[in-house]
Amino acid sequence: MSESGSNELVRHRLGRHSTAELSPELDDYQLAEALVREAGNLALLMRQAGLEGQRKTSVSDVVTAADHAAEAYVLEQLQRCRPDDGVLGEEGASERGSSGRTWVIDPVDGTYNFLHGSSYWCSAIALKDSSGPLLGAIFQPEEDKLWLGGTARKATLNGEALTSFRPRDAGGMGRVETPLAELGAATYIHPTWLADPMCAMPWHAAATSAAALRMFGSGSCDLGRVADGELDCWFQHSSPEWDWLPGQAIVLAAGGATDVVRVNGLEWFVAGGTTAVRQLRAALESGSVG
Repeated sequence: MSESGSNELVRHRLGRHSTAELSPELDDYQLAEALVREAGNLALLMRQAGLEGQRKTSVSDVVTAADHAAEAYVLEQLQRCRPDDGVLGEEGASERGSSGRTWVIDPVDGTYNFLHGSSYWCSAIALKDSSGPLLGAIFQPEEDKLWLGGTARKATLNGEALTSFRPRDAGGMGRVETPLAELGAATYIHPTWLADPMCAMPWHAAATSAAALRMFGSGSCDLGRVADGELDCWFQHSSPEWDWLPGQAIVLAAGGATDVVRVNGLEWFVAGGTTAVRQLRAALESGSVG
């Protein structure tokens, strides 16, 4: 089926899909939850109708019509529900706003996975101001997992409070204190960056400091799982705001720690328990050539 034919089928099906206008009376958390649910379900529906990807910077950095449609939907709803707020989207949405607050949109995080039939992709959104992220929401449609949390609300997964960062009973070492050498680390690095010693050296130092490595291809899905305890910690370089802020807000709201460290001219983003984050930072810095 052609791209235009696919879009016609999508528009027909959307007549039965819940993409109704959202109420401006929703609070920020309710709005964020509704937006990622709608964006994720819209993208999934479009994939089921048939999609082709377009290369952005490499064979693994792609964009689809679903990315654009999901971002356009979120932008339209935010312009109506939060007209004074700014908007920043991965696929080009950009509104300055007057409130000092900005919604940061990633309509489909893990587009390579999405395009190739994997369930490991999500829609994500964050709200930030000059102090940093206020909230984050991440929805993984095919797993029906929705992580939500921020400065005014503890982190949840499908409405259940996340407790993986709570200290253990007396005499036990909680996840917050567990050393990196006993933890698995999720990460991502494009193969071309491994050919650059300025990037490869700090990455290798951090990677070899962990007990195991996991590489799945969606930073927001990874960070949601750091918050709920399925993954222990995470590090990655050069993450744009839409790949970092939603998950950062949720990890912090779950009681975890985050950090950003500059090594060899690259910024590295780190999340996990307090000890793991501190040791990841030290490992990355040990790869400095300066």
